Amino acid sequence: MSTLAHFFASCPRGLEPVLVKELAALGAGHVKAVEGGVHFSGALTLGYAANLHSRVASRVLWRAGQSHYRTDQDIYDAARKINWPALFTVERTMRVNVSAIKAPVKSLDFITLRIKDAICDVFRAHHASPGKRPSIDTHAPDVRVHAFLTAADVTLYLDLSGEPLFKRGYRREAGEAPLRENLAAGMLALSGWTPETTLLDPMCGSGTILCEAVQIAANRAPGIGRAFGFENLLNYDAKAWEALREAAYSAENNSIKTNIYGSDLRGDALALARANLDELDLADKVSLKQANVFEMPAPAPAGMTGGIIVTNPPYGVRMEDRDALAAFYPQLGDALKKRFSGWTAYILSSDMQLAKGIGLAASKRTPLFNGALECRLFEYKLVSGSMRRVKPAAGAPD
Repeated sequence: MSTLAHFFASCPRGLEPVLVKELAALGAGHVKAVEGGVHFSGALTLGYAANLHSRVASRVLWRAGQSHYRTDQDIYDAARKINWPALFTVERTMRVNVSAIKAPVKSLDFITLRIKDAICDVFRAHHASPGKRPSIDTHAPDVRVHAFLTAADVTLYLDLSGEPLFKRGYRREAGEAPLRENLAAGMLALSGWTPETTLLDPMCGSGTILCEAVQIAANRAPGIGRAFGFENLLNYDAKAWEALREAAYSAENNSIKTNIYGSDLRGDALALARANLDELDLADKVSLKQANVFEMPAPAPAGMTGGIIVTNPPYGVRMEDRDALAAFYPQLGDALKKRFSGWTAYILSSDMQLAKGIGLAASKRTPLFNGALECRLFEYKLVSGSMRRVKPAAGAPD
């Protein structure tokens, strides 16, 4: 019987409900969402599966220890009592990351140093490697240790992911202010899009939304083409991992036909999108076209009566774009209303003026974060002639 392991999967804020569903589908137990991620439990190999299959997680961490603390010495002692040499060899390079909420400590940098010292002291005292300690590598470590402090508890994790999970390994090119892959996948999940439905990104840039969508359509595991941090740990079960990967490969269907469309005003952006789709070897599954979103007609596959738009307009990142934005949003609203009746649009924007400028009534606004940038995913159900925002009468609630 395998030992129960406890995990924490981080994700962009706003995508916690999507991550809960993903982990439950993988068989996770004790699933509990908190801001910025989800706690769950299961066999250690469940951590492998989460890394392989989760489209929205940023990292999967395995809990190595948890203790109450009052002083930095207590935190040192908590790290000191974990048998680190049983988890990774002294030859592995490592990095320690510390984050905290309402923790009564003066310096996270000092706590980071104390935890690093505790781990190294365990290795120095270890009989198999007297006096030796792991080297520190802050850029590309073999092993990452994460510590999370609350007001009274310190939890120590080993990072099973290594590089963040949004680094799928396929993106060779990225445009300005690129959308993270796991956020793009989360937007698709929040839209309710399924591969049977027509999808359009009319401002696709380097094609991140399209790349995530076509992988969903092909049932391709997002982590299938990359390495993970758990492969550097002593408890790594290579046989179990290979079985998971082989099952994922067998489940792929690269012969699928899709109704996935992408366009952009700029030819260089489309070239980036095509290069990334080529890297996935799925470029023939997506129709790309250079077009102006204000002028393009809705794609109309046989029998199609509507579809879903999911897009991240490349506008509003710089303050000097303000004048252009004032003209852009109303034009976008008019184009969507006139040309995409019967569709539903999901538009991500960090500019909260979008809601006012576009002239359409949003049926839903979901707060999301692209890295540290706060955004909203606006949902617009497009019905010709009936979606204009009307100024409320005097005294009426807005």
